[in-house]
Amino acid sequence: MNLQQKSLATNRVLTDAQLMQTANSIAGLQRKSGMIPWFENGHCDPWNHVETAMALDVMGLHENAYRAYQWLQNTQRNDGAWSNYYNFDETIKDFKLDSNVCAYVGTGLWHHWLCNQDIETLQEFWPMLEAAMNWVLQMRLPNGTILWAREETEKPWDYALLTGCSSIRHALICAANVAETLKTPRPEWSEAAAKIDFAIRTTPQVFEPKERWAMDWYYPVLSGSLTSADAKSRLEEQFETFVMHDHGVRCVSDEPWITASETAECSMAFSAIGDIDTAQFLLNTTSHHRTKDGSYLTGLVYPGKVVFPAEETSAYTGAAIILAADSLYSISPASQIFRYSEIVEI
Repeated sequence: MNLQQKSLATNRVLTDAQLMQTANSIAGLQRKSGMIPWFENGHCDPWNHVETAMALDVMGLHENAYRAYQWLQNTQRNDGAWSNYYNFDETIKDFKLDSNVCAYVGTGLWHHWLCNQDIETLQEFWPMLEAAMNWVLQMRLPNGTILWAREETEKPWDYALLTGCSSIRHALICAANVAETLKTPRPEWSEAAAKIDFAIRTTPQVFEPKERWAMDWYYPVLSGSLTSADAKSRLEEQFETFVMHDHGVRCVSDEPWITASETAECSMAFSAIGDIDTAQFLLNTTSHHRTKDGSYLTGLVYPGKVVFPAEETSAYTGAAIILAADSLYSISPASQIFRYSEIVEI
């Protein structure tokens, strides 16, 4: 931890007790099977399910996180993928197969290992991870990008997403780290990540245009595809477009709708390049979304601070807050997983 981070750690807006309250609000939603829905009686998707498991690990709730990965193991399809959404009763709500949704387990399991150093758990979940990453790479195009999704029994859609591919490249690197740890190297995963990086850096036009969405702005930085001067330049260029002063990050550029999860993720992107002051500023703005039980409202529409979706708090939003706090304050052994000045690799 450098001097700047030490200063932040002693002047934190979110205390350990508050973060634990948020973690407990997430853990309180977890079903006996291990599934973590978005909210009470709500649905679950595997990407946000992994995000919540990571947050639980940050705050030391390792048994809950382990059960979350068990649920993924038990619901994985024979081809290595997962369906897009599951109902609260765990029936399938949306059969679509999303490459980013299926890849994120790579980030999650590397994060779980960094927090626990439990080799037996890593070995237990290795077949799940290998099957998932192999399925994701079946969606790859010759230019290195990964097609977004396909319906269960149909051909893949014909385009790739910048946010999705950015997240996938990070998951591939994390999965390759798991493979190295288990002495079963998969260099093709790192090579696939490098090809995604090349596409993002040199031919961004190959991705479906989604400039309206904040995630397309900061995700290439959050995921590590863009670093150093390129990352700094990208974040500076659209800061005024997406950040509403003292409120947070707009979900989309043309609406005054602030989402706490995007704000927290954007905070992590600034942490990733070492801009701690901006990262802290953004994390501070999420306090407008915090409720008495430590959960977080998904979104607020300004100027009236109208809750949207109405009255919704979401587990994945609280999880993003915890991960952003970890990136800033080095709470867990996995705090550097999105920090590219000090990236955690083998």
